[in-house]
Amino acid sequence: MTKEAIIEKLKPIVQPFVKNEEAFKNLNDTTDFITDLNINSANLVDIVLDIEEAFHIEIDNESMEKMLTVENTVAIIQKKLAAQ
Repeated sequence: MTKEAIIEKLKPIVQPFVKNEEAFKNLNDTTDFITDLNINSANLVDIVLDIEEAFHIEIDNESMEKMLTVENTVAIIQKKLAAQ
């Protein structure tokens, strides 16, 4: 799955938790979920659970801790999909 396709699938998962709509409109690789989108860490867990369901993958705790930027999240999703 391409990076662009993953990002398009991520947007509706992340959007309900976003507190900074302007940053969300300009979402890119370097967007940080906590500092840029103002998503709290509890909501990040919800996002990871939704990602697991949407992409039919399992994300371990070590990977989850790295999923703070769009770029890292896409890389982890791609890695998990490739391992299936």
